[in-house]
Amino acid sequence: MPHKIAKIGEPRGRLGVLIPGMGAVATTFIAGVEAVRRGLASPIGSLTQMGTIRLGKRTEQRTPLIRDFVPLATLEDLVFAGWDVFPDNCYDAALKAGVLDKTLLDSVKDFLSQIHPMPAAFDQKFVKNLHGRNVKKAKTKMELAEQVMEDIARFQKDSGVSRSVMIWCGSTESFLKASETHASLGAFEKGLLSNSPQIAPSMIYAYAALKSGMPFANGAPNLTVDTPALLELAERNQLPVCGKDFKTGQTLMKTMIAPGLKARLIGVRGWFSTNILGNRDGEVLDDPGSFRTKEESKLSALEYILQPELYPELYKDLYHKVRINYYPPRGDNKEGWDNVDIFGWLGYPMQIKIDFLCRDSILAAPIVLDLVLFLDLAQRCPEMARKGIQEWLSFYFKSPMCALSLYPEHDLFIQLMKLKNTLRHLRGEDLITHLGLEYYD
Repeated sequence: MPHKIAKIGEPRGRLGVLIPGMGAVATTFIAGVEAVRRGLASPIGSLTQMGTIRLGKRTEQRTPLIRDFVPLATLEDLVFAGWDVFPDNCYDAALKAGVLDKTLLDSVKDFLSQIHPMPAAFDQKFVKNLHGRNVKKAKTKMELAEQVMEDIARFQKDSGVSRSVMIWCGSTESFLKASETHASLGAFEKGLLSNSPQIAPSMIYAYAALKSGMPFANGAPNLTVDTPALLELAERNQLPVCGKDFKTGQTLMKTMIAPGLKARLIGVRGWFSTNILGNRDGEVLDDPGSFRTKEESKLSALEYILQPELYPELYKDLYHKVRINYYPPRGDNKEGWDNVDIFGWLGYPMQIKIDFLCRDSILAAPIVLDLVLFLDLAQRCPEMARKGIQEWLSFYFKSPMCALSLYPEHDLFIQLMKLKNTLRHLRGEDLITHLGLEYYD
């Protein structure tokens, strides 16, 4: 019996990519897309560009590229704009970030140097270690949101894009808990008008995006679109949202290794994690308020994966510690070091040591690309757009958003299965269960 194929509009016209925060991650993403468009590099790490998807039985040997299976926008469709507290164009900002070598940047300089960030909606109370001068001025936060919406409308008109996506690549803001201001859209809009201290800049951008009719993704651990107020707006306007905190370095390793330990029922007594990094992210996280926001995001994955309430003998007393240290000489080349104290048969102790010398923005850039293209797919699919939260995109985040009645899924391999099964579902293909008994009948 054939399965129903979901209605998905074709990706006609150009796709605007609007980015609050044009620092290391954003410029690495934009420069990388242009380098790939010119045939100078490969989009390594991008599921939408290089990933395949198995369809049907193993014996059918149907494994198309994901970009051939679902109607995604192409790289040639993408048009970029954004905001930043520093006025540097994308070429100068990329040079200062120090992620990509000058030879590569010079090969796309003509393109990058034309992208100038718009003045940012900024509040230093939320990012104490940044001192930018390219900022908007307004009497109220509602006026700031209106200015961002004017920026969006002007960009859309001038660029001629047919649709847009906004993705937060800005710094980690100080820790906030949801309050009465975030309880409903009405309360939030009152807070914008009264300059509520509970409304951070990232929330202003999310509000502006959703009011302007575009999806929003949050790449940092801030409380942003994951509030009842903004989810109400997303559902009212039938817009996809997702977040939060791009899963790049140390947490990526945890969500690979912890599921394997749990699968083999190997106990964990302690997991100590420390990081050194020297980019703008490291400088921002040197502030205790911003660090607390990041710490909450990085600590949550293990508890959800290991489920100590179900396996108390193995994981109930796990001691988990996370540290982030600002070390300027390291630049964007972050080092994540883990010591894992485990125990096996009869309680005998063992250890795992991990030293991940990664490049944070190199790992984040393909995440940004995939989220942009998948969110655009979701906004062209009424079945997905009306749901608001896109839990199937959990694969890309440290703290995935999900319905309030659920716990988030952190296991990287379950997340990938969820993502690919969602694509199969949209195209009317059988979901893959990996049961396989029929091969032996």
